[in-house]
Amino acid sequence: MKVLYGVQGTGNGHITRARAMAAEFSAAGVEVDYIFSGRDPEDYFDMSAFGEYRHFRGLSFVARNGKLDLGATLFKANLFQLYKDVCSIDTRGYDIVITDYEPVVAWAAKQQGIACIGFGHQYAFVHDIPRYKKNRVAQWIMSNFAPATMQLGSHWHHFGHSILPPLIHEKELSNAPDEKNVLVYLPFENSEAVFDWLEAIPEYHFRFHCKDIDPGLYGNVEVFPFSRNEFQKNLSECASVLSNAGFELNSEALQFGRRILVKPLTGQIEQHSNAIALELLGAAKAADKLDSNIIKEWLETSKVTCITYPNVAKAVVDWLQDNKGMSLSDLCDCLWEQTLNLPAFVNKPDLVKQDTKRKGALA
Repeated sequence: MKVLYGVQGTGNGHITRARAMAAEFSAAGVEVDYIFSGRDPEDYFDMSAFGEYRHFRGLSFVARNGKLDLGATLFKANLFQLYKDVCSIDTRGYDIVITDYEPVVAWAAKQQGIACIGFGHQYAFVHDIPRYKKNRVAQWIMSNFAPATMQLGSHWHHFGHSILPPLIHEKELSNAPDEKNVLVYLPFENSEAVFDWLEAIPEYHFRFHCKDIDPGLYGNVEVFPFSRNEFQKNLSECASVLSNAGFELNSEALQFGRRILVKPLTGQIEQHSNAIALELLGAAKAADKLDSNIIKEWLETSKVTCITYPNVAKAVVDWLQDNKGMSLSDLCDCLWEQTLNLPAFVNKPDLVKQDTKRKGALA
């Protein structure tokens, strides 16, 4: 079997998921050609799992100080280059074409009339699940950014639909966490502002991953560059995770039983939807803004949720090789039956905080 696999490079969650899939494809002897887009080539790291992958410019968003900058995003987009890149890819020589929200491969397959599997969190939103509904334009963009003929969406809960559990790359962590250690990953926020918030809470030690402050120890804040190995070590040793409301890191934090506070990227409906879902499940705290008082209160009062998810990557690779002998619905049911400590979910408005902004945003 030969697979073409497109991976969105914005952020690190899609690449983390692709690493887990790469390991299972390799173990199964499946030949895979990887295509990445959405970030500058020099910003990729720890990519050995993907062999001689190809890179394209693709499409990505621009964030400034924790908010989506739509103007800068449109200015950065090069639709002519995107069209050229789409036309340069031949998807017809592959048994399976997969896109993890990567537009070049997705649109190439669509243009050539080839079936394409949409794999990843964004494809869960084809179903009626908790979501932020205030920005119709953003919803349309999200639905059409990387089109697919079949959706393998994933989420923290099935919400009564054929949705996969999260795909966790690391199944075990080597160290016991320290209650005073906090992992901080807020790549879309102003790093200097984040540093000031953390510095004002001296009773905790923060391990802060960012790219625009020199690595080193600054009092109670230790700054790290982006590195998968260092990140996993810090996740292992920290009892709490402070992050934006992306999907992959928060999936790992749930799997490993970490205290979670998320701040969604303003204007990014997927992250707003994730924040809503986490709070509905009672799995994390969410805040639309951050400061030292909010962070400290979360650390001192929040409880931990631990959900044990099965090996989704292996199950999906086996399912793809089985020529879909099992239905997608049965695959999802089987995986959720293996999930431990899944919170109950009842889709009722009274489960939402008395916050009119969030309450009005629910599906």
